[in-house]
Amino acid sequence: MSSIELKHIITEHLSHIDDVSFLNAIRTIVENKVTDGSYKLTKFQKERIDLARHELSKGETTSHEFLQKELSQWLNTK
Repeated sequence: MSSIELKHIITEHLSHIDDVSFLNAIRTIVENKVTDGSYKLTKFQKERIDLARHELSKGETTSHEFLQKELSQWLNTK
């Protein structure tokens, strides 16, 4: 099947979908495929990255093993 045929089939199917969250997910996938390769971060995302870098520079980290243990304990309480 050619890419033109696939595009036509996908477009036809999408025209019948009314689920906004699903369509937003599809839009995200498509936009990521057609962008120039750079990812645009929101202000909030940039602030969180800066905070994480600051915490890392101060040694405020948590090991993967500790997080796994915490998660396991939390799941066992449910």
